[in-house]
Amino acid sequence: MTTSPRRVLVTGAGGTVAGDALPILLDRTRDDWELVLTDVDADPDADPPVQQLDVRDLAACERAFAGVDTVVHLAGAAAPDSPWETVLDLNIVGTRTVLEAARTAGVRRVVLASSNHAMGMYDRDEQWPVYNSQPPRPDSLYGVSKVFAEVLGRFYHEEHGLDVIALRIGWVSGDYGAADQDIVQAMWLSPGDAAQALQRAVEAPTRFGVYYAVSDNPNRRWDLTDAMLELGYRPQDSWHEVAEEEERVVPGGEHTPDSWPEA
Repeated sequence: MTTSPRRVLVTGAGGTVAGDALPILLDRTRDDWELVLTDVDADPDADPPVQQLDVRDLAACERAFAGVDTVVHLAGAAAPDSPWETVLDLNIVGTRTVLEAARTAGVRRVVLASSNHAMGMYDRDEQWPVYNSQPPRPDSLYGVSKVFAEVLGRFYHEEHGLDVIALRIGWVSGDYGAADQDIVQAMWLSPGDAAQALQRAVEAPTRFGVYYAVSDNPNRRWDLTDAMLELGYRPQDSWHEVAEEEERVVPGGEHTPDSWPEA
């Protein structure tokens, strides 16, 4: 007996997280998933091609989501200093549009890209460790938009039965040398671990949850226990090992820059 590949649509395929994680995810899932890539700007020459999709357009999302099992929603403003008008338009209206279109199109699951900035005031105040069970404390309007996404995802799960998994993604970059602050090194998420976190979020049997997604960095302040137990996430990379830097342990964690989250 053969089963059809899982049809997984990705929004924001031209963004930073997708750019680092998608090549690895494509390789790992090519026998089990049919990946459909979308972005606000189409790229028909990409492999696979990227289709144009504006996540603020409800009718367009409903058409794109027809026959899709899971939507991995990576589109939106990604900078902590994004102004209110931008996060309102792209992250708040856009996320609601994606969830509503998923509901009406019969999508089974939505994976939401949340952020460490949903809890960033704990980092600013150096109140570590941080657990997902703690109340959200965003450090920016961008962080506020990610808290909104998590709460709206819970509503769509509890009201409409939609599976929703939100990942509080750390600092994603294949350029590990750009991490010049201890707190950024601590929250680094490698491309390989980002791909694994997304794959686990799509495939895990749990139907709702909010989870941290960071690599196995020795100075990590954010608890991964629930992600490991409920999603099966097992980070493989460490910033210090990849950067070939000696691990330096500072009890309690190094001081957070006064400019955080603009470090």
